[in-house]
Amino acid sequence: MAHPLGTLCLIVNPHAGRGAVARNLPDLREALAGRGLDHKVVETRGPGEATTAAREALQGGCRYLVAVGGDGTVQEVVNGMFDGDEPIAPDAVLAVASSGSGCDFVRTFGLSRSPQVLARHFATDAVMPIDVGRATYHDAGGRPCERLFVNIAEVGYGAEAVKLAHRLPRWFGRSRYLFGAWGAIRRMTRPETTVTLGHTTQTRPLVNLVVANAQFFGGGMKVAPRALPDDGKFNVQLFFGQRSQVFLLTQKLYKGEHVPHPQISEYQSPIVQVDGPVALPVEADGEVLGNTPATFSLLQRALQLKI
Repeated sequence: MAHPLGTLCLIVNPHAGRGAVARNLPDLREALAGRGLDHKVVETRGPGEATTAAREALQGGCRYLVAVGGDGTVQEVVNGMFDGDEPIAPDAVLAVASSGSGCDFVRTFGLSRSPQVLARHFATDAVMPIDVGRATYHDAGGRPCERLFVNIAEVGYGAEAVKLAHRLPRWFGRSRYLFGAWGAIRRMTRPETTVTLGHTTQTRPLVNLVVANAQFFGGGMKVAPRALPDDGKFNVQLFFGQRSQVFLLTQKLYKGEHVPHPQISEYQSPIVQVDGPVALPVEADGEVLGNTPATFSLLQRALQLKI
């Protein structure tokens, strides 16, 4: 059967999940065909191509995009669906097929499923409007930049861990994030940092800042159990403890049991501003963006997510 939104455009990162996406793509296509869903495939070859593919698909009339890959692929596709703060096509729908890759964003919605189950979901017309995060930050040259994200952003320790992990070979798999985390603990200081929210300001030695639109990151850590991606607010967590405490919280993070904690201040806020005398690294959806000063705000219910 043809879907009411028309042909599905699968934007595929074949390298995601150390090649798992490419290996599982035939199963996904077979499952879609079994449901009678017309679809086409666009494979990306490098950074930024998923953004271009999404924009070109929408400009060509497609209204049903499927990001096939990990959180980085989802972020690129989302950025391709917007022109500044405005959606290119307000009626467009985004679906996500993690297809064996580590995609934490879909865990919040219970969408990390087999190709057969995903195809069944994709055949329905159920959608959910969700918020989209907007990060403004500075690049290495001090120039202001902007990036959209849908899952979780970090400032400080977490961003440094992602930066170090990206320097390691991909064949390390998830282990490279453990090495990155260890390296970040050794390198990060606790600079005095000012974090301004919608209703309060904190100036303290900061280890890590979490700005969460959804709930999971780091391969299944439930870092923000109280985050709701459609409530117009970020779940914000400021960790002011010692660097050595980070590893001690790891097991609790997987269960979402790290909060409440005496060294974690938790808030709900539609905006987060971060500044201080020391520039701190910024990441979003597992992609290194740049440095502080940075501001995080929300485009409320700006994206239609296929569920």
